Amino acid sequence: MAKKSSKSKDAAMPAADMGGVAINIGIGADDRGAITEGLSRLLADTYTLYLTTHNFHWNVTGPMFNTLHQMFMTQYTELWNAVDPIAERIRSLGHTAPGSYAAFSQLASVPDVPTTPPKALEMVRILVDGHEAVARTARGIFPTADKAGDEPTADLLTQRLTVHEQTAWMLRSMLQT
Repeated sequence: MAKKSSKSKDAAMPAADMGGVAINIGIGADDRGAITEGLSRLLADTYTLYLTTHNFHWNVTGPMFNTLHQMFMTQYTELWNAVDPIAERIRSLGHTAPGSYAAFSQLASVPDVPTTPPKALEMVRILVDGHEAVARTARGIFPTADKAGDEPTADLLTQRLTVHEQTAWMLRSMLQT
């Protein structure tokens, strides 16, 4: 027989952006808000890194053109495919996902792409820094998600960390002489 659960804080907390329908998923409103703040920063970082990587794909030149052009395309495609699950997790937690350049510029720890395209190896260095920054952002959300018992967010963060750490390693490998 299933054990009766006590009412969570969620039962009494209607979500304004969900048309007043209460959210009762076993994660309290305060925890959902804190997790969403972190995920919003992760979304902003991911989107900013996507834009930078796509820009570098378009503007790379030099003897490593073919290798980098193809590698950047693989990377920006992966980043593009990552933004939707992050935004949808925010929505699942009852909050609105940020989606404007203004919001992303305020939330992101990843700097915007340089105005003038850098040399190829500088592009690689910038992307290493970007992937490491996104990994730090993702890792910073773990304590809050763990404390709240938010396994779906923890799973999403684990997936993102795996990608960003591996990509940073591969890019760093290109810089070694």
